Amino acid sequence: MAMIDRPLVAPGRKTSGFKPIKALRHFGKLVEDKEDTEQVFHIIEALKGKKSLKQGWDFIRSDEGQRFLRNEIDLPAMLDDHDRWADLPENSVGKHYMAFMKREGLSAAGLVAESHKWAPPETLPQDLTQWYFDRLRDTHDLFHIMTGYGRDALGEASLLGFTYSQNHNTGVLFIAYAAARQIRKVTGTSAPLFASIREGQRLGKAAAKLAHQDIEALLREDIDAARKRLNIGRPSVYRACLRILENEGYTEEQLGLEAPQPAAA
Repeated sequence: MAMIDRPLVAPGRKTSGFKPIKALRHFGKLVEDKEDTEQVFHIIEALKGKKSLKQGWDFIRSDEGQRFLRNEIDLPAMLDDHDRWADLPENSVGKHYMAFMKREGLSAAGLVAESHKWAPPETLPQDLTQWYFDRLRDTHDLFHIMTGYGRDALGEASLLGFTYSQNHNTGVLFIAYAAARQIRKVTGTSAPLFASIREGQRLGKAAAKLAHQDIEALLREDIDAARKRLNIGRPSVYRACLRILENEGYTEEQLGLEAPQPAAA
């Protein structure tokens, strides 16, 4: 079945509703084992609201969304095809993205695989709503590049604040603040961690929707020009927090708090 011919919402699609107790239970498991990425998906699903669904449906119906559907680009495969982007200028989004992924040992396909541990593809509804949620997942690491948030624990948490304002999933915001609370608990830092999350929310609200962009065209843009076009501000509170943590003698390795990446929103 061609992508464009799929239903907007499959008859079998179910939503779990708003279940904060379930989310807290899975967060407890995540705290016990930060590498247990599966818990992130449970939290997001337990707190997924209708606003993110409506935004997805509006985008799917838009002219731009329809164009992307007709093109049927496999985003993870395109993003992982580094040879395709080898000749891009040094300050392009694509060059920054490839350097980031190589440095962090990441791949778009790897994030897909993590999401499938929680929800095998054969169990997912074959509808356009799923296509949209997959798009949110597949663009996560591009969010890092465009915003300047690192993969340290506070960087991931602050980026989730940004992501919440972009995608409106309450589970994402829950993880952001819970992660900041855990950092404060472990370090006792004086850094304004919660202010960094709120800054991420403000920046995400002000910026254009990153997952709604033409990703192939975005990779070819100069990163400074792209940030200006998309109205992406600098995360100054986050940077100040990192300086405070460093002055207090903490490093990412000492903290042992690297936050897992959400694979869907």
